Amino acid sequence: MRVCLASTSPARLMLLRQVGIEPATRAPQVDEEAVIATTEAAEGRTLPPEEHVLLLARRKSADVAQTLAAEGFEGLVIGGDSMFELDGEILGKPYTPEAARARWQSMRGRTGVLHSGHSVFLVGPEGALTEAFGVAAASVSFAADVTDAEIDAYVATGEPLLVAGAFTVDSLGGAFIERVEGDPSTVVGMSLSTLRRLVRELGVEWTTLWNTAGTTPASRNTAGTTPGVVDSAT
Repeated sequence: MRVCLASTSPARLMLLRQVGIEPATRAPQVDEEAVIATTEAAEGRTLPPEEHVLLLARRKSADVAQTLAAEGFEGLVIGGDSMFELDGEILGKPYTPEAARARWQSMRGRTGVLHSGHSVFLVGPEGALTEAFGVAAASVSFAADVTDAEIDAYVATGEPLLVAGAFTVDSLGGAFIERVEGDPSTVVGMSLSTLRRLVRELGVEWTTLWNTAGTTPASRNTAGTTPGVVDSAT
C-alpha cells in the first residue's frame, strides 16, 4: 500500500519511519490562517482546539489527496495538525527566541494539553476518495526546576522556535518534561494509535503499510537477516 504524508514536518516523517513506513511527502497548499478566520467568521465563534486542529488536518489532507488522485496515485494520504493549550490559551509556534524564552518561563512547573488532528484519505481507482478522521490529546507536565540558563541554552539551539508549544518530547526538550499522559506519539506530531484506527476504518490493515527494511517478508533472506537496502513502496 502506497503512503503519502501531506506534511513537510520532519517530526511526522521521522515518526512514520520509526514504525516501518517510508512515505512519499507532499506539501499541502492551504492558507491555514485564512481557513480558520473564514470558518470562525461564518460560524460566529472561536473554534476550540480540537476543532481547530481537525479542520486544518482535514483541509491539508484533502488538498494533497485531490492533487494526487488527479495524478493517478492510489493509496493512503495522511495529514495532521497540532496545537498546545495551556490554561485555555492556545500556544502555537513562537518563531522568535524572545517569544520562546517567555513561553518556557511561563510553562515550567505547569501542565498543558497537546491536541493533534488526523485525517487519512484512501485514494482508490479513478480518483475515488474516502476519508477517516479523528483527534487525539495528551497532557504534558513540565519540570518546575528548569532554570533560566537551561531555557536560554535550549532556545539558542533553535529547536523550540518552529514547533507547537515551543517544545519537543523526542529531542532536546525531552529532558525538561516530567510526564506525558496519553499516547506519547501525539506530542511528537501524530498519534500512532489513532492513525492505526483510522486506517482500519478505511479497510486497510496497518501492517500492510510497512515498507522498510526488516518489516516485510521480501526484505529478509533465508537466514532471517535483513538486507541493507529495500525499495520503498512509495
